[in-house]
Amino acid sequence: MYDLAIIGGGPAGLTAGLYGARANLKTVIIERGLYGGQMQNTLEIENYPGVGRVEGPELSEHMYQQALSVGVEWKMGEVTEVELTGQPKTITVGREVIQARSVIIASGAQPRKLQVPGEEELAGRGVSYCATCDGAFYTDLDVVVVGGGDSAVEEGIFLTNYVNSVTIVHRRDKLSAQPILQDRAFKNEKIKFVWDSVVERIEGDPKVSGVLIRNVKDDTTQVLPCSGVFIYIGFFPNTDYLKGSPILDEYGYVITKPDMSTAIPGVFAAGDVRTTPLRQIVSAAGDGAIAAMEAYRYLENLE
Repeated sequence: MYDLAIIGGGPAGLTAGLYGARANLKTVIIERGLYGGQMQNTLEIENYPGVGRVEGPELSEHMYQQALSVGVEWKMGEVTEVELTGQPKTITVGREVIQARSVIIASGAQPRKLQVPGEEELAGRGVSYCATCDGAFYTDLDVVVVGGGDSAVEEGIFLTNYVNSVTIVHRRDKLSAQPILQDRAFKNEKIKFVWDSVVERIEGDPKVSGVLIRNVKDDTTQVLPCSGVFIYIGFFPNTDYLKGSPILDEYGYVITKPDMSTAIPGVFAAGDVRTTPLRQIVSAAGDGAIAAMEAYRYLENLE
């Protein structure tokens, strides 16, 4: 029986584990992949306070070792089923059933992929899903942004603080972003648009050198030379094991209050898996700390 079980070992889960264990809670983190989550796929991180420039795997290692050093237990495996109402709460991992008095859901979200040749091969070498994380690496270079929603346009505008030019490639003939964002983008001299087009291939070796795009109306193709491709066609949360739960919104994200609590007593969420306006390492870590301390208060009142 654990005091606190955390599903997910990214920055939110690792921070929650650190705070939970330091509050003398018997704490376990359950993770299906590498500790650190998406940090492991980030070549360099420059915006995490206090550490300067650091490689994603290195920061992941530091967070992981720090969590272990205060007594957090680590379990590898895929969560397939949960029972979160009542006491104790149960989490099924393979053939094992883990019991805990409180749970933090920190299983994160993944950017939707284009699923085109070159995307996986050039990830971290010109293919990015986070302008806030990687924009500065493309100072005075030309980049392509794929998408037409709020994230694509907003991040495209953000990139103009660094890059020489941004070309937004959108499969339709108009943007779906908020009008105020569209207006800013259209007025920005660094931003160009390619309409009615989709990316067929990302080119380059060993780094991105261009994208092959196809016009969906006349089927013509062209190559856009660029040094980076920023993909914003949506995210999806890692919440398959929660399907049908009342704590999920229509998109599968966990609904939380400001204290990270959900509608189920003793169940909290942190990081990218919840509805949040910012998906960054620092905000995920902050969520994790809040969730752990609220779990501690919940357990105190439970006793």
